[in-house]
Amino acid sequence: MGISEIISITVVLAALFAYINNRIIKWPPTIGIMVMSLCCSIILAVWGNYHPFLPDKALRLVESINFRDVLLKFMLSFLLFAGAIHIDTDQLRKERWPVLALSTIGTVISTAVVGITTFYLFALFNIHIPFIYCLLFGSVISPTDPIAVLAILKEAKIPSSLELKISGESLFNDGIAVVIFVTLLDAAGTGSTINALSVAKLFLQEAVGGILFGALLGYAGYYALKPIDDYKVEVLVTVAIVMGGYLLAGLLHVSGPLAMVVAGLLTGNKVKRQAMSKISRDYLGKFWELIDEILNAILFLLIGLEMLIIKINTTILIIGAISIITVLFARWLAVFVPINLLKLKIKFERNAVTILTWGGLRGGLSVALALSLGPQMYREEFVLITYIIVVFSILVQGLTIGSFTKKLLRNPN
Repeated sequence: MGISEIISITVVLAALFAYINNRIIKWPPTIGIMVMSLCCSIILAVWGNYHPFLPDKALRLVESINFRDVLLKFMLSFLLFAGAIHIDTDQLRKERWPVLALSTIGTVISTAVVGITTFYLFALFNIHIPFIYCLLFGSVISPTDPIAVLAILKEAKIPSSLELKISGESLFNDGIAVVIFVTLLDAAGTGSTINALSVAKLFLQEAVGGILFGALLGYAGYYALKPIDDYKVEVLVTVAIVMGGYLLAGLLHVSGPLAMVVAGLLTGNKVKRQAMSKISRDYLGKFWELIDEILNAILFLLIGLEMLIIKINTTILIIGAISIITVLFARWLAVFVPINLLKLKIKFERNAVTILTWGGLRGGLSVALALSLGPQMYREEFVLITYIIVVFSILVQGLTIGSFTKKLLRNPN
């Protein structure tokens, strides 16, 4: 099956599911499409016991897609840029300390807690997995996913300050997650020890380098767009910033996702306000909103179809179900510590810890990182556990975050 057939089938299915969701189910697009793709993959898997031909074709379709490359090397750049372009930097600046603390201290705490609890959870079921791989799993599942969060927050009517904390953290903690993941992946692959120097070097190269490179891209776009007034050219330049900038970030070994976030923030604020006409701003906003919706539909269809190639193990299913609780506990601790440190100088909304804990959704990013593990790193076990947590996160947390938040904010206690 060629690449053109894969793209055609994926887009047709995504459009079909989006249409059914819009006309009948009427859930947030991210959730509706994922539910339908999940049900579709379950039906195909069950059908395979009686009619092998259909699931074989579906399996070949899914297996022919390099999920890590599709998400991390292509879709993520567009999704992060599209998410960042709609965030008001003036408002985000007011929440900079909570966002910074949650995306750094919080991610480190969560990685450690998930790694430790996962190690002992496997031991409880007489499964021995080296501690370094459990920590690696902690880095996979700890960062909140901007793809899931930004799509769902559009539908959840929560206070703007909380929305900025959640969306800002989810956009920026990717850099920290990449540093931790790459460091642990290198240590697990080579058997080398983890030291502060290697972590600092990776942080400076990936995170700080990505931020600086993103600022360079944003200002380059500003000076390129300032002298022209043609929305078609202006939109095309922003596409070039995303595709060319992400490619260059990879060649420079800096964080492409962080570069896209910073470039998107600058484009959505400085560039739109000072270098674009009202017509161009309108077209640019609608274009990137459409890109966001289309790619989210395709992304969560792919995640649902991943179930077709995940080997089901009853013991791992049980561990995965228990891991939902341990990951939520790790998320609560990762929010509780930074917020209580900042409470000395910053006032937080009532029940902020609870809301931020429940609003820390996991999504396609975690699945892609899990799929990037080598077979010797217990890939099958961690992919299945990650998938269980992501499904729970999107379906349960995603569907209830709006009503849950409103209930908490109404409650005076």
